[in-house]
Amino acid sequence: MTYRYAIYAAPAPGSALAHHAAAWLGRDALTGLPRPQPLPLAMPIEAVVAITREADRYGFHGTLKPPFQLAEGREEAALIDALAAYAVRTAAVDLGRLSVQDLSGFIALRPVVSPSALGALAADIVAAFDGFRRPPDADELARRRAHQLTPAQEANLARWGYPYVMDEFRLHFTLTSRLPTAERVPLIGWLERYFAPALTGSFILDTLWLFVEPRPGAPFRQVAGFTLTGSN
Repeated sequence: MTYRYAIYAAPAPGSALAHHAAAWLGRDALTGLPRPQPLPLAMPIEAVVAITREADRYGFHGTLKPPFQLAEGREEAALIDALAAYAVRTAAVDLGRLSVQDLSGFIALRPVVSPSALGALAADIVAAFDGFRRPPDADELARRRAHQLTPAQEANLARWGYPYVMDEFRLHFTLTSRLPTAERVPLIGWLERYFAPALTGSFILDTLWLFVEPRPGAPFRQVAGFTLTGSN
């Protein structure tokens, strides 16, 4: 039995961005295979592993529908069918260029300018697949509330099971854990140079990827892609 599911944006397999990201995180989420990590700024490998460990566990991705357990009576096959049907009636979104950015103390790839169509798509996905989501238990709610949520984030948590959706949504592809400024600033410069060959054009969000967490705490796997072919 799969523990949790998530609907993510991810680069096309075999693309330069997929290659660079898998190497940076040390694992290819599609194959599950480890990748040798680069060593920026003469950092020891232990330090690189430490700052990428959590991002690697989730796989290189931009969250659209945050991880969820299936609701009572729901099955994986029905989720897959729903994703396939949704993709047929939904159009791709051009995100423009991505860039390396500081996001609240951790480093991520983000759109230089987020198009309104991106927010609309993410909100629609959260709502469209909400019937598959088991409500969070008391422990998960307590963990979320430990981060001093705003009233809007608290309302999202109560309604959608996650604080950072709808108007609080900010697409990002996480590269590191939260870092002190003295470490973060030079690393941003290095990552800008490292990812530059993979960020020369627009990122087209044309596929919804189903990621799974097979058991609690296990690395997420990128298991199925659904091409957006609609004209909404």
